[in-house]
Amino acid sequence: MEEISKSFPGVRALDNARLTLKKGSVHALMGENGAGKSTLMKCLFGVYSPDEGKIRLCGKEVRFHNAKEALDGGVAMVHQELSQAMKRSVMDNMFLGRYPHLSPYLPFTSEKKLYEMTKSVFDELGIDINPREKIENLSVSKRQMIEIAKAVSYKAKIIVFDEPTSSLNEEEAEKLFAIIRMLKERGCGIIYISHKMDEILRISDEITVMRDGRHIATEKASDITVSQIIKLMVGRELGDRYPEKTNKASDKLLEIKNLCSDDFKLKNINLTLQKGEILGVAGLDGSGRSELLESIFGLRGSTTEEMLLEENRIKNKTPSEAIKNGFALVTEERRETGLFGILSVRENTVISSLADFLHGPFLSEKRMQNATENEIKRLRIKTPEAKTKIETLSGGNQQKVILARWLLTQPKILMLDEPTRGIDVGSKYEIYKLIINLATEGKGIIMVSSEMGELLGICDRIIVMSGGRIAGELKRDEATQEKIMELASMYA
Repeated sequence: MEEISKSFPGVRALDNARLTLKKGSVHALMGENGAGKSTLMKCLFGVYSPDEGKIRLCGKEVRFHNAKEALDGGVAMVHQELSQAMKRSVMDNMFLGRYPHLSPYLPFTSEKKLYEMTKSVFDELGIDINPREKIENLSVSKRQMIEIAKAVSYKAKIIVFDEPTSSLNEEEAEKLFAIIRMLKERGCGIIYISHKMDEILRISDEITVMRDGRHIATEKASDITVSQIIKLMVGRELGDRYPEKTNKASDKLLEIKNLCSDDFKLKNINLTLQKGEILGVAGLDGSGRSELLESIFGLRGSTTEEMLLEENRIKNKTPSEAIKNGFALVTEERRETGLFGILSVRENTVISSLADFLHGPFLSEKRMQNATENEIKRLRIKTPEAKTKIETLSGGNQQKVILARWLLTQPKILMLDEPTRGIDVGSKYEIYKLIINLATEGKGIIMVSSEMGELLGICDRIIVMSGGRIAGELKRDEATQEKIMELASMYA
């Protein structure tokens, strides 16, 4: 890819960017959120048409006008944000648009062939998922593995992985790395986008760093360190990965007794949260971490013996009721359950607190605009303007908009499910600082994360989920990765 430029209204997303991928190699593409990584890959994959520049594949100049042309041309992409037909089966999603027919003369799908083709790919990759299972019944990590298998099934010359391990557990990530090694041996070129430094240095042959839509540097992975990568990404030295802890837990804010979910995924949960405390929730995939936050927020059927907020008995039967009681929830799946993609940054920011912007029976455009602009400055959201469609923003900036939305509701308790998933190291630091500042103001924070480093780095206390139960609790000064993993596997 040579001298690739791409502009959107109010922003130049790519400015003479370039990338060279060698056959049978893994090329990592790194940069802060908004650096242009995903935009560059979407120009390769035919989602966007570059304004300037050339793309050569195997020496031949190409320009794909849509994803189908790219797939037919030997380029596949595993997107960071999952886009699947939730009501359809796994095998339907694997082969949408290329169903096998009963015969060359009959335009009817062969369910048997569809099953066998899917099972064949899964067996080759060591994936244990029932091809007939509906996508909506699967965890995010399993859905991610299906997307990876789908990309491999195209027998592509180039596969782009955009944050592929952001929702995978350690075992699944190892399986992905084994798949990548297999693809390399076949001569496939891999472009790998990730913010996880350790895995980048482990699996990459070369690393390209982008900043503000431009190519900054390309280095051999063996010749560069984490600190050098970070400096190239952010344009400055970055000190500690976690901000200084300024919050202090005080009075009891929330107490929950015997919380059980109607689907039996949660069993007899008892927990307390103090004002100014950051409570971490750890556990393996399927342990009930997300279900815990969703049940507290009234998103799924559950029963509790008692829920006390500041010693007052409450019930969160619905999300609306939870919001009125001072709860806020940032969900794990940004695209699926967090964003209104076709709406603007402003509309996404104010949508949970519209009553605060009423002027008589009408909404005040001026007050909504001012509130959004204040949050854009406060959270340093990179956007051309408040009226920009949120779907054009990078993942990290979309996440900041969701945080801004909930902060406008003035919550007492902020629940965060994987708040830094797919976010670069600089933006992560800003979000950690924001979380600590909110706790310093006296808010209670409950944070689910699969990254043990960040749980140990910013949480005051960690509860560990296993098999839908709380397997144990660790204070900040006694928590270690080993102790967390030991508790996480107790009922698994």
